[in-house]
Amino acid sequence: MAIFGKPQYSTVTVKKKDIPKDVWTKCPKTGEIIYNRVLKENLMVVPNSNYHFSLDGRTRIESLLDKDSFKESDTTITSLDPLKFNATASYKEKLKQNQKKTNEVDTVICGLGSIEGRSVNIAVMDFRFMAASLGSAAGEKLTRTIENGCKNKNPVIIVSASGGARMQEGILSLMQLAKTSAALAKLAKLKVPYISVLTNPTMAGVMASYASLGDVILAEPEALIGFAGPRVIKETTQQDLPKGFQTSEFLLEHGLIDKIVHRHKMRPTIASILKVLDSKQTAESK
Repeated sequence: MAIFGKPQYSTVTVKKKDIPKDVWTKCPKTGEIIYNRVLKENLMVVPNSNYHFSLDGRTRIESLLDKDSFKESDTTITSLDPLKFNATASYKEKLKQNQKKTNEVDTVICGLGSIEGRSVNIAVMDFRFMAASLGSAAGEKLTRTIENGCKNKNPVIIVSASGGARMQEGILSLMQLAKTSAALAKLAKLKVPYISVLTNPTMAGVMASYASLGDVILAEPEALIGFAGPRVIKETTQQDLPKGFQTSEFLLEHGLIDKIVHRHKMRPTIASILKVLDSKQTAESK
C-alpha cells in the first residue's frame, strides 16, 4: 500500500466567451489591438502608430470634399464579359459577388464636387472591389472624369489604389492605360491641374499610367507603390532590394512623388495646392 495517496484534483470547465466578430483589428505595424469603431471614426488610421488601413471609396470622398457637394456621375457603367472568361468561376459571377459585397457597380466612383468651394472632378478607386483592378468600366469612368475636367476647366483629382490591370479583360484592360493617359495629355494642354493621390497599394499598370502623371503627386504614408511587386523583382534580379523599397518614403527620397500626406491632412493639403495653382494661373492670364 502506498504511503501517500494520489491527490484528487477537481476539474474546472471554463467556457469560452462568445466574442462578436468584426469588433477589433490588429495593427500590422505594432500588433496593437484597436476597436473597429475607433478605426472608422479615425478614417481607418491607427491613432498610436498612424498605420493607414484601406479606406472605402465613399468614405474617402466624404473625407476630401465639402459636405453634401458630391454629385456622382456614370453610375450605370459596369464591365461586361467580352472574352467569356471562365477560370475557377465565371467573370460575370465574380462581378456580381463583388457588387453585392461592396454595393458598388465597379472599382471607380466618380463625379463632381468641391473642396473649400473650389469645384473639382474626382475619381476614387475602391480596393474592396476585385482589388481595384482596372477594367474597361473603370477606365471609361476615369476617362470621363478627365474629359469633364477638360470641358469644365475643373481640376481633376484621382485617388488610386489598385493591384493593376484586370486579367479577366485581357487586352481591353491594358487599353485603358493608353486611354486614360491620352485624356490626361488633353487636360495638360488646357493647363488644367491634375492631382494624383497614391494609396496602399498602387501597383502595376495603374502606376505605369495615370497614377504617375499628376502635376502634383501625393501619397499616403508607407503605401506600397510600384510596378512589379518586391518579391517578383527580387526573384528576377537575384539581388537584395534596398530597405523600404517601393514605399512612399522611398519614392519621395528618390524624387518620384512630391509629398507624403497623412490621411487627416489630405483635404487641407489639396485645398492649399489648388489655391496656389489657381493664383498662378490667374497671374499668367493677366
